[in-house]
Amino acid sequence: MEILSAEFVISNAEASKCPDSNLPEYAFIGRSNVGKSSLINMLTKRKGLAMTSATPGKTMLINHFIVNDNWYLVDLPGYGYARRGKAGQEGIRTLIEDYILEREQMTNLFLLIDSRLEPQKIDLEFMEWLGENGVPFAIIFTKADKLTSGKLKDNINRYIRKLRDQWEELPPYFISSSENKLGRMDILDYIENINNSINRK
Repeated sequence: MEILSAEFVISNAEASKCPDSNLPEYAFIGRSNVGKSSLINMLTKRKGLAMTSATPGKTMLINHFIVNDNWYLVDLPGYGYARRGKAGQEGIRTLIEDYILEREQMTNLFLLIDSRLEPQKIDLEFMEWLGENGVPFAIIFTKADKLTSGKLKDNINRYIRKLRDQWEELPPYFISSSENKLGRMDILDYIENINNSINRK
């Protein structure tokens, strides 16, 4: 898939106020500072489309971007940023859960994982919650350029082994780098294949 157009549409603090549209939505989520905004900008080839910040947890709203006039890319708030305080974290959690569980147009969720880190409890628990609720999702390992190829392979394999403890069938996964565009076409082709299967129904 080639990205011909990508434009910001709307930000919302409530899932019920998302765009009134039947177009498929592909949502991106991950722990704070996982590289989500950089990944979105890399996928769309629009450098300032999603706001990047040195401060983790800046995305506090649901952000919709229309891509090629036929699907939405949705930037969800990052989870697990402690400095928001308990009430702030609870508000973000409710917003995320409402969107994921109630938004019929949400076609696939991409869960971003920092490839440099050991498997994190918060990510594993979130995946378990997705599985329990039957949410279709794929994993994107980010920041692959920060590791040697050997270390990257070791980290991914460790994660896969950990997932096999929980999952009979592993979710699809991609390896990405916003710096060198690794994984860009794989992710976009995955979205295109889902869109094509929807259109055939």
